[in-house]
Amino acid sequence: MSTLPTAAANPTTDFPTLDPAVLADLAARLSPGALTTDPDVIDAHSSDEALFCPREGAIALVRAASAGDVQEVMRFAGEHRVPVVPQGARSGISGGANASPGAILLNVSKMKDVVAVNEAERLVTVQPGIINQDLKDHLAPYGLSYPPDPGSVALSSIGGNIATNAGGLCCVKYGVTRDYVRSLKVVLADGSITTLGPQTAKGVAGLDMRHLFIGSEGTLGIVVEATLRLVPALPDPFTAIATFPDERSGLQTVADFMAGGGAPSLFEFLDGASLRMLNDYGDFGLDGDAGAMLIMQVDDNPTDAEAAMSTFTEVAQRCGALDVAYSDDPTDSAALITARRMIQPAYEKFANAHGGGQLLDDVCLPRTAVPEFCDRLAELRASSGLEIALVAHAGDGNMHPSVFFDSADAAETAKAEEVFEEIMRVGLELGGTITGEHGVGFLKRAWLPNELDEGSRRIQLAVKYALDPQGILNPGKMLAEI
Repeated sequence: MSTLPTAAANPTTDFPTLDPAVLADLAARLSPGALTTDPDVIDAHSSDEALFCPREGAIALVRAASAGDVQEVMRFAGEHRVPVVPQGARSGISGGANASPGAILLNVSKMKDVVAVNEAERLVTVQPGIINQDLKDHLAPYGLSYPPDPGSVALSSIGGNIATNAGGLCCVKYGVTRDYVRSLKVVLADGSITTLGPQTAKGVAGLDMRHLFIGSEGTLGIVVEATLRLVPALPDPFTAIATFPDERSGLQTVADFMAGGGAPSLFEFLDGASLRMLNDYGDFGLDGDAGAMLIMQVDDNPTDAEAAMSTFTEVAQRCGALDVAYSDDPTDSAALITARRMIQPAYEKFANAHGGGQLLDDVCLPRTAVPEFCDRLAELRASSGLEIALVAHAGDGNMHPSVFFDSADAAETAKAEEVFEEIMRVGLELGGTITGEHGVGFLKRAWLPNELDEGSRRIQLAVKYALDPQGILNPGKMLAEI
């Protein structure tokens, strides 16, 4: 008979009440000023960007200055069975960094140094708080690049990217965070520190525990240092744009181009609503009358790039494109990518003008299922009467529908939540996953059991409580309902 735990074996989240005076002992173990119990400061650090996720009840905030601080927090937490919520830039949208009742918020954003750049081995070792774009800028003078580039590249930290296995705009060719993590230094639930993964390009000694922690959302341990694989500086791309009368024709172009052997370095989709919101936000000069637009890049040699552009044009026109154009001018490429990265601020402006509510979903699908997903999304628009805009990392099937609603209207808010959940249901029905890169957090925890089979659920709980037997690491989040 299997001895793997079931959901009923989950340690309770009803943690003992800690005498606040005991926190003085923790403060004495930490860097000067690292711990605060100021309610206003704690409140300001109690959530990420997610809606509909609880954020109350934290008893302290620790702004760690070193791995030693992280170890001391976990030792203290283990001694008193205090929950700990790991945090970085808090730019996530799943509630994964939100406070839990009785918890210590353990923020590592001050730990943002580049420890070393190894040009010979094409490696960089960093602390978890470094911002993704700051790392890219640091590497540029070396002629090296760290490819993963989430849309929040200027806001999100490497530690958070590792916690959710973040993707981004160029992962259709270059892969996601997991593909670039050579090794991790991790503080475990008992305060011990361990290094996972080799420093070499190859290494199969023992189980690959490193990848177990990537995407674990702070439930298994806390990354305090990461050694990342680099590539030579990425070449300037050729960039194509194509506009379409409707969403389906644009997404069919993606499916057909990729099925025909297309190998873009970036393949992004924006629907008509997104184009209009971007034009309202800034002077981007996009075709506001189009039903959809694709941005496609290739960074091959000029001959192959020209051939790819020609093929893309043929496929897009066959699928009903209104217009197709391309350029090898880096300025043109940069302008288009800047516009794409501004989609969330544009969405926020639209939301604020229409009741303030926005739910951004994150389902990933087989590319062949994306056109049907588009049709199902149109049905949801019609049945709900809500505005649902869509952008996507279309080359790898990662769809980001945003549901807009009046947050002061209880009925409309409830309807938006229903639509948000229906999008996940449709994604699973079409062979996809409930999250491609944003993570489960609190927001989608109830949906994780719908994706994992019984064996997977038992294995994940076995791992969780082997590494965190008291259940103190980020409780109530990703694995809470499996």
